[in-house]
Amino acid sequence: MADIDTGGGKKVSTKVDMTPMVDLAFLLVTFFMLTTTFNKPQTMEVNMPDKTEDNKTMKVAESRTTTLVLAENDKVYYYTGTENPEVKLTNFSESGLRKVLRDKVNTVKDPIVIIKAKKESRYKNMVDVIDEMAITGVKIYALVDITPADLELLEKAPY
Repeated sequence: MADIDTGGGKKVSTKVDMTPMVDLAFLLVTFFMLTTTFNKPQTMEVNMPDKTEDNKTMKVAESRTTTLVLAENDKVYYYTGTENPEVKLTNFSESGLRKVLRDKVNTVKDPIVIIKAKKESRYKNMVDVIDEMAITGVKIYALVDITPADLELLEKAPY
């Protein structure tokens, strides 16, 4: 505690009452807690089709469909159609996957992209692919499980 010598041999204590300052601090903390808005988590909207009893299928031209297979080490294999597809390799760069998707959007009306992921791919790759769909303007895409036929195609690929 600090003491003040008044010169006559008397010492006067200088006590500072902290109660008003503590009250003000709690009022400010309460005010900011009640008036602050919390950040809402950002989510990606993925619309899934309704589940129906009868699985209706529709014919689509093979030239409209492109299949993307997400693989290990940020690789993306892609091919068009299902009859004797030519598997090609790209990456997530602007001159890679984005260029492939933009070329598809510019050459085909309403392209359909089928996205499949190997077990070795990362979650980040799936998020990046969905972001690329929005960036390039692909309206129709589907997230599908990878099949043994797809894995066989990738094994035969020259990459």
